[in-house]
Amino acid sequence: MKNLFWFVFTLCFSLNAQQKFTLSGTVSEEKSNETLIGVNIIFPEIQSGATTNEYGFYSITLPEGTYKIIISYLGYETIYETIFLTENITKSFSLVDALENLDEVIITDNIEKLNIKTPQMSVNKLTSSTIKNIPVVLGESDIIKAITLLPGVTNAGEGSSGFNVRGGSADQNLILLDEATIYNSSHLFGFFSVFNPDAIKDLRLYKGGIPARYGGRVSSVLDIYQKEGNNKEFHMNGGIGLVSSRLLAEGPIIKEKGSFLLAGRSSYAHLFLPLFDINNIAYFYDLNTKLSYKLNDRNNIYMSGYFGRDVFRIEDTFENIYGNSVLNFRWNHLFSDKLFSNLSLIYSDYYYNLELSFVEFDWVSGIQNFNLKYDFKHYISNKIKLQYGLNSIYHRFNPGDIKPTVESSGINPFKLIDKYAFENAIYLDAEHNISDKISLSYGLRLSSFHRLGQDGLNVYENDEAVLFNEDFQIYEKASPIGTETFKRSDVIAKFFNLEPRASLAYEITDNSSFKISYNRMSQYLHLLSNTNSPTPLDIWTPSGKYIKPQLLDQYAVGYFKNFNSNYSLELESFYKTVKNRIDYIDGADLIANNAIEQVILNGRARAYGLEVLLRKNEGKFKGWIAYTLSKSEQQTKGRNETELGINNGNWYNTPYDKTHDISFTGSYQWNEKWQINSNFLFQTGQPTTFPNAQYVYNGMNIPSYSGRNSDRLPTYNRLDISLNYTPNPKKSKELQSNWVFSIYNIYNRRNASSISFNRNTDIGRNEATRLAIFGIVPSISYNFKL
Repeated sequence: MKNLFWFVFTLCFSLNAQQKFTLSGTVSEEKSNETLIGVNIIFPEIQSGATTNEYGFYSITLPEGTYKIIISYLGYETIYETIFLTENITKSFSLVDALENLDEVIITDNIEKLNIKTPQMSVNKLTSSTIKNIPVVLGESDIIKAITLLPGVTNAGEGSSGFNVRGGSADQNLILLDEATIYNSSHLFGFFSVFNPDAIKDLRLYKGGIPARYGGRVSSVLDIYQKEGNNKEFHMNGGIGLVSSRLLAEGPIIKEKGSFLLAGRSSYAHLFLPLFDINNIAYFYDLNTKLSYKLNDRNNIYMSGYFGRDVFRIEDTFENIYGNSVLNFRWNHLFSDKLFSNLSLIYSDYYYNLELSFVEFDWVSGIQNFNLKYDFKHYISNKIKLQYGLNSIYHRFNPGDIKPTVESSGINPFKLIDKYAFENAIYLDAEHNISDKISLSYGLRLSSFHRLGQDGLNVYENDEAVLFNEDFQIYEKASPIGTETFKRSDVIAKFFNLEPRASLAYEITDNSSFKISYNRMSQYLHLLSNTNSPTPLDIWTPSGKYIKPQLLDQYAVGYFKNFNSNYSLELESFYKTVKNRIDYIDGADLIANNAIEQVILNGRARAYGLEVLLRKNEGKFKGWIAYTLSKSEQQTKGRNETELGINNGNWYNTPYDKTHDISFTGSYQWNEKWQINSNFLFQTGQPTTFPNAQYVYNGMNIPSYSGRNSDRLPTYNRLDISLNYTPNPKKSKELQSNWVFSIYNIYNRRNASSISFNRNTDIGRNEATRLAIFGIVPSISYNFKL
């Protein structure tokens, strides 16, 4: 018995004492040395692996031994090697383009085992190649239009800005470009997005189960990374379309050590308008830049930026200029083969300028922030990986600075009061493989928001900026009883929130799993808009004494299955609630309002639904079918028993409620030269409010309305197709080019953007008028690469 005890003790000690070593390094593209995000490093014999982070770095710790290793990434040839792990090894890999480049045309990483095992859910990925193969209006590839083909994602209609995720509003989406916040994602009021697909390396949309490293919005995170630039050879590529063109140049600063990337786009349709005696102007331009430099094996620095502007002018009466600017300096440092860090200094600015010549005034507004981020990724072991860090943002809000353009105009300069705030957070994320069947992801974010001092803060009796008139049963503005002035260093209001996140994956079989997730998030910034779609005129405002931060709780469950390497199925159901969602009293005036608290109330929102995504990943035909069944509602009850609330305190449809949303996207490789792409959309009509009766008062026809958003626009649907023609597909080192012929809305469906009601003087009655932005739109574009 004694000998048996010592045998068991010795065996356990030997197992625990077995040495472990770390394999780490980076994975890049062979031609350009561009690091690759999300590359799978797989050890098939032990059913384990790792993926590269946002900078192409990976790390995995295993017991001493000999292992077969597979390095796999979409669109590249897979590498098979044998590793003798007898010490810590630093090893980098270079991937070569696969002969079948169309393998890129899928949504998520197609490594079945890791995809099933990972607890990450409610996340979609799109490559630049996928986006370029989706037919869009006027032939311009568009990231925002592409993600609306995914389940749970819609927009407010043609010609509208932004996008809506799982029944949330556009301002509830956190949009990041190289970690910098983008406040307006659209050019020309929604016809194009601000993102140049040529400059984009990776795109991920988080709809739920959002990691703790993200915060500040309650609906989704769209995380976009730009390419770093080719540090081996100089290359150019671009495209010429009917209304816009683009050009990208990249190359080495010091070969295999530093690189640059410069990409620009511009529309030019306005240049031809004078030929038709049209004096109006509408165009956009943007510029993407990036510098990368490898100091040594442990240090890399990056400088990236974006600058974009839209110009819209109607003859000599109206001019509107608006756009984003961002600048980001990043330093990657490898403390050890298990600890990776990234320090970011970020400046972000959204600028809006409106000049009205007929009333002779100029209006400038915007939002600026300065952001310090320090993030760490710690590869504790093969089973546990940690991410932790801090984030501090200083916000400056300029709601409006109005000045006369002519001294004799009679208009006095008027400055809306600037607002300031500090937003801070610390977070910890963990990925934990409990067993071969169960994987966990959990984290905690502690966020704080300090509304800083300002001039002229209104004071109201009982702190109520909105009053309820019991005689007329309506809400009215309260009159201030005074104002307070603070120093910039003073704190007017402060908020603290704990934001837990958790996801679990249970592997049912080798090819199927069940996942659940929960996340709480807080949003301290609000976009003031009483339109269905954000416009450049909308103003961001911070939480404070009269406006509370929005708080989200979201739950999701899902079933995921890979039938084989060809097909995969994702089923997800979600339920979310949002506290303190802003609601507007009837007749709210938001433009140039210095006391916005007088027209808003705090309500709540909820959304729930089912999402289905069926993908075909390989073969000549690739694509997906997405279906979403959902409901999105909002409610603002009265603050006491005598108040009615908004819409009599009843739930009503949000403008983003789409009961049914079906989309199909497909790509068929006919032969080496011809590729056929198509997509089809069908959506329930957007909620709106129509008059249901009218009465005559003092000779005027007064419309009477039903409940808020109780009506709908007609159903939206359209079919788009495109043909990609590559004249010389086998050319590798000379000029590579292709033509894209596309037809948007091929059966000329006149989808209603809005319906207005006006009085027809000929018949003496009110009538409905449908506004449609697009019918059928053919286009052609030429793309090249040197």
